[in-house]
Parts: sequence; C-alpha cells; structure tokens
Amino acid sequence: MGLQISIRESAGVTILDLRGRSTIDGGESELLGTCLKELVASGVRKLLLNLADLTQVDSSGVGVIVGTYVSLKRQGGELKLLCPCGRVLEVLTLFRLLGTIPSFEDEAQALASFRPLSYFAKP
Repeated sequence: MGLQISIRESAGVTILDLRGRSTIDGGESELLGTCLKELVASGVRKLLLNLADLTQVDSSGVGVIVGTYVSLKRQGGELKLLCPCGRVLEVLTLFRLLGTIPSFEDEAQALASFRPLSYFAKP
C-alpha cells in the first residue's frame, strides 16, 4: 500500500493523517515532501503529523520530516509527531529524532502543546 494523506485542522493546527508507508522506492516520500512544502508555502506554521497508521518509513521519509521541521523552525513554526509506533517508532528512535522533534501519544495533548504559554497564564 502506498501513502494516503488526509489533511484536517483543529485549533489552528494543521494535522496530516498519514496511512501506509513513506519510502523512496514507491515515491511516497516525494509525495509527502511535496504536500508538506505546499502547506508551508501557503502559510501553515503549526503542523502535527499523525503517524498512527504509518506502517513504514525509510531514510527518505525521515529526511522529508526533518527538512520540514527545520524549515518551519526557521520561520517561527512548529512540527510535532503524534503516535509513532511499530517500525516507524524504531526508525525514528534509530535516527534519534524523538529527542529533537516533540512526540505525543494523545492528540489533545499534542494540540495543547502548540498554544503559547501565555494561553495558560492566569489573569
């Protein structure tokens, strides 16, 4: 199965639900990269990649994620990961990305992490 990307928005955060795999041989990583570049170019600055249904990722997919993370950081934006599991979690751990790119198991917590700290301040 190739890569299916569903895009939705919640609380000002653009969420990409990824299903399938992101590898170089099927061109899925290129598809993901194009999608992410278009979103960033259109002004999206808060991205959450839902990896719960992503079954496989290779170095090309990791490269796309890291490239987008760096690009957003430079523009004052953020990219975070949701529910990396199985082989995807193994690959992200191998590349030591989970210490750099924030990762969450719960969507509500992930969305809350995008809010500015002042949002939580008491008046």
